Amino acid sequence: MGWETVLYEIDGPVVRVTLNRPERRNALDDVLIEELDEAVKQADLDEAIRVIIIAGAGKSFSAGHDISGPAPNMEAGGRKARSREAQTTWKDPERRLKREQFLYFDKSLAIRNATKPTIAQVQGPCVAAGLMLACMCDLIVASEDATFQNPVCRMANGSIELLVEPWELGIRKAKELLWTGDAIDAQEAWRLGLVNRVVPTERLAEEAMRLARRIALAPPVAVALTKRSVNHTWDLMGQRASWEYHFMLHHFAHTTDETRSFAEEMRVAPGGLKEFLKRRDEMYRQG
Repeated sequence: MGWETVLYEIDGPVVRVTLNRPERRNALDDVLIEELDEAVKQADLDEAIRVIIIAGAGKSFSAGHDISGPAPNMEAGGRKARSREAQTTWKDPERRLKREQFLYFDKSLAIRNATKPTIAQVQGPCVAAGLMLACMCDLIVASEDATFQNPVCRMANGSIELLVEPWELGIRKAKELLWTGDAIDAQEAWRLGLVNRVVPTERLAEEAMRLARRIALAPPVAVALTKRSVNHTWDLMGQRASWEYHFMLHHFAHTTDETRSFAEEMRVAPGGLKEFLKRRDEMYRQG
């Protein structure tokens, strides 16, 4: 496949699918989300592949949704056109709901529900929608420099599309990190059970592949059935229903005065988006 934002590298029974927008810290735009979805589905259908690793190019796993607008070198008919569509959809609640359901909710669950085991290979910042993506994977291997954060409440919304924190961190820690927007480092993430392993940064790819190859030794049908049963346990505990409820609240939050005010402040902020977010975060550091 001629993907522009995803690398697809097969190594025996393992495929590494890499988010390849390092200049944007692998921020998730429409094209990347769609291409990642295609790549994971292709791997899931390939009988020779037994484990899927999802990684990020460069120093970050993913900075979350791309809210910076189209890159200067985008061609008019490609990503730029999709960006215009997204901007138009923003003003139409019904269209926005359908778009977010399709791109963010459904495609995230498609990774979670893949029949093959998935491993997130996380280095550097893993933020908001990037954290959501990592949590859709069955396992997470993190580098020592990895950090995990969901600062969306600072942006006047109630988390990202799928509320993963209560399931991954427990109720009280989830509330604390969501309300403050604070980041946790890899060791704290391991202590809380968010990640499976923390490894030296220079050995991250090697250790993720080592774990993938160990899992690939197991009979694939048994692995798939085990994954399905464990995920079903979460469903019986209410995970899917919880996510559906939160998704609607997330969508409603887009219509509040707080969110609209924040979006306008961000749009007209001197110094651009980066400076605006820096000033916003400084307020929380002082607190």
